[in-house]
Amino acid sequence: MQIYLPIAELSMNLFFLVGIGGAVGFLSGLFGVGGGFLLTPLLIFSGVPAPVAVASVTGQVVAASTSGALSYYRRGQIDLHMALYLVLSSVLGAFGGVATFAALRSIGQLDLVISLGFLVLLGSVGTLMMIESVRAILKRRAGIVVREKLPNQHNWFHGLPMRVRFKKSRLYISVLPVLVLGLCIGFIGSLLGIGGGFILVPALVYILRMPGNMVIGTSLLQVVAMMSATTILHAVNSQSVDILLAFCLMVGGTVGAQFGASAGKYLRGEQLRALLALLVLAVAVRFGFSAIVGPSDPYSMAVVGLGGVP
Repeated sequence: MQIYLPIAELSMNLFFLVGIGGAVGFLSGLFGVGGGFLLTPLLIFSGVPAPVAVASVTGQVVAASTSGALSYYRRGQIDLHMALYLVLSSVLGAFGGVATFAALRSIGQLDLVISLGFLVLLGSVGTLMMIESVRAILKRRAGIVVREKLPNQHNWFHGLPMRVRFKKSRLYISVLPVLVLGLCIGFIGSLLGIGGGFILVPALVYILRMPGNMVIGTSLLQVVAMMSATTILHAVNSQSVDILLAFCLMVGGTVGAQFGASAGKYLRGEQLRALLALLVLAVAVRFGFSAIVGPSDPYSMAVVGLGGVP
């Protein structure tokens, strides 16, 4: 069943859109990520213009993450205090990301930046996650007891000022790294159309030393707030949000996230991180392949006006 997407200016299969929305929603609930790092490339590879894909995916990320966050909230596995700081800083970062998005689009460099951004970001993060998770799995199989660092064991920034006590996560740390982390994720997420959960989840675990049972739910709540603000900003500033496309993705994503949140209870932490790393690396490889291999049709037709401006 084909439907016409007015902003993207193309027709796509309705069941395909709902299906990929559901699949990515499942991954969102399973890993505690927004899913935009996978859904945005899928749409771009399917022919959706990059600006429309980035802006429209934000709505689906909100829907899928909200569904997953509600599941974790009912279990009491969200640190609302930590999420508050992450949300405030990430929303500020989103303003900068959307402004950069509009500036790059106006000079015709947005597609290039999006492709290179996904390649570098996903490649580096995926490699680091894969190395760590494989080491953890091998040590467990060899019978080596891997003692996780306790919440009260911190990194060098433990001595920074403005320390805040996060009771639910049993942390007493400086709030500055939390704010910087949220700011960076907000900027990158709004620019590339990703929730940033695949960055935030490892950061909460390895940098902030947050207990594992609080990480995914807190990450999902931050993604919901940040991407809600990003959707509104894109709709107002760049007018690139295709509502019909976003709605089809949201329908599948909302349902899929519930199944993902339930499935996550049956896998160990290092197994989840290994699977997430494989997905991240697969997307990075696909972008790298696109950058190396030229397009099948290197020529295009456009009406050129005075001065060579279309």
